[in-house]
Amino acid sequence: MTTHPPRTAAGRRAGHPPRAAGRGGRDATVLAVEAALLGAAVAVGALLDRRGVDLHADAAPLYASWRPHVGWGTVPALLVAAAVVRYGPGLARRAPWPRLLAGGYLAALAWTLSLALVDGWSAGFAERLTVQAEYLHEVPGVRDVPAMLAGFTGRILDFQPDSWSTHTSGHPPGALLLFVALDRVGLGGGTAAALACVLAGATVSVSVPAALRALGREAAARAALPFLVLLPGAVWVGASADGIFAAVLAAGLALLARPGRRAALPAGLLLGLALHLSYGLVLAGVLALTVVALRPADRRDGWADRWRVLALAGAGVAAVTGAFVAAGFWWLDGYHLVVERYYQGWAADRPYGYWIWANLAALLLCAGPAAGPALARALGPAVRRSAGRDPAVWLPVAAAVAVLAADLSGLSKAEVERIWLPFAVWLLAAVARLPAAHHRWWLAGQAATALVVNHLLWTVS
Repeated sequence: MTTHPPRTAAGRRAGHPPRAAGRGGRDATVLAVEAALLGAAVAVGALLDRRGVDLHADAAPLYASWRPHVGWGTVPALLVAAAVVRYGPGLARRAPWPRLLAGGYLAALAWTLSLALVDGWSAGFAERLTVQAEYLHEVPGVRDVPAMLAGFTGRILDFQPDSWSTHTSGHPPGALLLFVALDRVGLGGGTAAALACVLAGATVSVSVPAALRALGREAAARAALPFLVLLPGAVWVGASADGIFAAVLAAGLALLARPGRRAALPAGLLLGLALHLSYGLVLAGVLALTVVALRPADRRDGWADRWRVLALAGAGVAAVTGAFVAAGFWWLDGYHLVVERYYQGWAADRPYGYWIWANLAALLLCAGPAAGPALARALGPAVRRSAGRDPAVWLPVAAAVAVLAADLSGLSKAEVERIWLPFAVWLLAAVARLPAAHHRWWLAGQAATALVVNHLLWTVS
């Protein structure tokens, strides 16, 4: 007769949860739902395209074209993926923290550059930001920055002689200012701009773990780092300005999470800058409030301390906003005009009934297949209110709330694989909830997603 040891608390802590098999089954179920959603989005998108519905996305749900290809970056991308899958989880657990962050950043940089070079140096990298719809198209015409800011809103609407290009008109002037600043210091042109996007975008592999660690979850930070290195969304980080947007927001939130109050004002300045890079990042306020609520603080002065941090961060946001207002740009005026401009273009044709759910399939290709099961595991304790103050639960939940708000607004019909990058990276904080023994398999899935997308499709920014 075989006897079994009792399921004690110590046994559970040792890594033997009572219902591990059931949880694994739920992961498989969520993965199947993800596959079904993606398959439906591709099939329905193709059917609508054949019927003449204007999706304005040849490879819906992604804004891309079907074009199987290989390139200079194919072999390096495979090597980076193999190395991170094989060694990443172990190094993440054991390496000293500073070396881990440095190694993670370099690996993320190599991964992003390799994916960009799959499409070739010119078309896939150096010229990606120079097309007419992009910011660099406007840089030569900006000779007077104060005048540009003062007259920015007057050029947002389309069908006038001096209308801004698509991406410039669709964002606050902070985005254009970044590339104007690069040009002014002698780093003009597509190559420098693309490198800036990649160098900045790769920092999310540092900022997100740093925030988790500052909030008291170093184990979660270490678990998430390899997943942030092999982020499938790196396909769009190299190179699009949204990689910079994600980096600025993540850095601001990481500073906001730091103990004490010294970093609160700089955090607010970065968050204020993020607000003037993309209108959609107003939804990141949910993430910022979540970070403040999760900050460790003295029990006797906990909420008073958090209110002071929030006030300092708010002062930073107000300072940036005030600077733009003094220069002649008011965020709300720009936002209302952008909504009008949005429906002057393809958004008027793109059917809300398709994109409201197909957007989520595009998000899966950006965040990767691990995001769904990880988020489902995070939602369980969040719904049961048993998550305590775990940032690996509440930050992904906050990011999901922001994404759903953006989706329901109708102002994110298509192209969300890059537009939602600033939120997608925070979904991956939940991977700490996945069994550590399965991490290599999930990492392989993350890498395969990026490689398949990049080699089957010609992605555009």
